[in-house]
Amino acid sequence: MPTVEQETGDNTDAKGFLGGLSNLMCGTARQMGLMDIEDMEVEEEISEAYKKVPTVMTRKEMLSDLYKMDHPKRGKAVIINNKHFTREMQYKGYGVRSGTDVDATKICSRLKMLGFEVERYHDATSHDMVQAFASAAAEDHSDADCFVGVILSHGDKDSVLGSDGPVDLQDIFTFFKGNNCRSLVGKPKLFFIQACRGNMLDKPVDINVSDAHRNYEIEDQEEIRIPNEADFLISYSTVPGYYSWRNSANGSWYIQGLVAVLDKFGTTMELQKQLTQLNKYVAYSDKYMSNTLATNPEMHGMKQIPSFTSMLTKDLYFIPK
Repeated sequence: MPTVEQETGDNTDAKGFLGGLSNLMCGTARQMGLMDIEDMEVEEEISEAYKKVPTVMTRKEMLSDLYKMDHPKRGKAVIINNKHFTREMQYKGYGVRSGTDVDATKICSRLKMLGFEVERYHDATSHDMVQAFASAAAEDHSDADCFVGVILSHGDKDSVLGSDGPVDLQDIFTFFKGNNCRSLVGKPKLFFIQACRGNMLDKPVDINVSDAHRNYEIEDQEEIRIPNEADFLISYSTVPGYYSWRNSANGSWYIQGLVAVLDKFGTTMELQKQLTQLNKYVAYSDKYMSNTLATNPEMHGMKQIPSFTSMLTKDLYFIPK
């Protein structure tokens, strides 16, 4: 069944259950139809070339406790904003994601403020999504601090939806692994995913609140080997198995909270601490609790907790440029 639009505007980024801003004022907006077969072949050649581009980093920088964030550029941010889906996907229950344009506008603005070069893709097909990230990974990031990917769409446990079908998140992450994107080796690869990861609802637990008064040695060598999976951070709007809530007027709870945290701490607090603040903000605030009593009592009063997985090897601060 299609997603039910609640009078209060609270919805989930998954199939229906229980009963585009094309002129945003930041970044480079792109529509559907990114590449044809010839483009893909050229892209593969470019990708192979950039696999050989090493990250220029001193031994001291590699072993520092802080990521080097004073390159000439902050880096590229790719935003996928999927609001509308094909008729076939709508029949499967994936309806219009009202409120996602608000999310796209806000996160785009904040990333620009942090110094990122933003590219936005609207209503991208699954093929378009893969090619957008493949193209970004194929670029030379030698003069950049890091890379950011943002996906706003419907989803399931390990996948997100293009306008016409699912994309495995691991397929996207693989483009940026050390053996595929050499110019980002040792640099942060950050992903922020606003999508459902299942169909369970997070029923809150009441709690009574009362008032009351590194050490290791490294051999001398020319090269330091690091895992291909290192230096990734993936932030999800919810935990595996659960719905992710979105308000048709104000946008998703996750992006609302993320923007609020970036506004307050973006350039002064370490990123993983910021994401812990985000967890607290979304989990504890009464603002983020579903209000569907009049239209769907079974969904009323539900909560949500974001989560993140970090393979970062250092502290990350968005030091102002």
